[in-house]
Amino acid sequence: MPTPTKGPRLGGGPAHERLLLANLATQLFAHRQITTTEAKAKRVRPLAERLITFAKRGDLASRRRVLTVVRDKGVVHELFTEIAPVMAERNGGYTRITKIGNRKGDNAPMAVIELVLEPLTAKQATVREAEAATKRAAKKAPAKKAAASEPDAAEAPAAEDAPKPAAKAEEVLAEPEEEGPYGPDSREPTDDGEPPEGFTIKGNADSMMYHTPDSQWYDQTVAEVWFRTAEAAEVAGFTEAGSAKDDEG
Repeated sequence: MPTPTKGPRLGGGPAHERLLLANLATQLFAHRQITTTEAKAKRVRPLAERLITFAKRGDLASRRRVLTVVRDKGVVHELFTEIAPVMAERNGGYTRITKIGNRKGDNAPMAVIELVLEPLTAKQATVREAEAATKRAAKKAPAKKAAASEPDAAEAPAAEDAPKPAAKAEEVLAEPEEEGPYGPDSREPTDDGEPPEGFTIKGNADSMMYHTPDSQWYDQTVAEVWFRTAEAAEVAGFTEAGSAKDDEG
């Protein structure tokens, strides 16, 4: 049950108040605006906007709901056929209250309540269109994802069967290898101390010696330069560790 309005009611009792507000709403729909006291304007506003919401639905049930308040069938027909279509783009705020000062005699504050029949501004219409487009896009997104997944599944076997590009084209597009300090078959030492891929010969720049994995000092030697082969180390001016002692012997 709705909470009763605080303060004194309009009219002599609850039934009188309902009839008074119903008559005000009927006159508002018939003349598009009425002048009344500020208190009555504020009380009839939610009722009138609720009836407009029913009219925007346009079905028979809504028409019967409105007829329980507005008894004039001509005004109800005008509400459904003329006023509701104008309010179709609005989501609320169907009425406007303008204060016009106090009434002579009893000094009661007066106001004009009227229907907002002006069309939406270009900015408001653009915002509404953008919101509608966002909603439509959100609804279509799952369908698009499902449709996109089906062609991908169909194209997967075809992609596997497709011939692979020639190796020569890959070689042309491949980036040239970087050149080390002693030519293309040499590399700088890595930060983690691990040898670069394909480079197993350790070189010592101070002694100009190189160590092969078979050398007894290979594990104790810290590589200052890595060579791909022993021939590359010798071309760079390095000699194999231990060879000098063997020559002397």
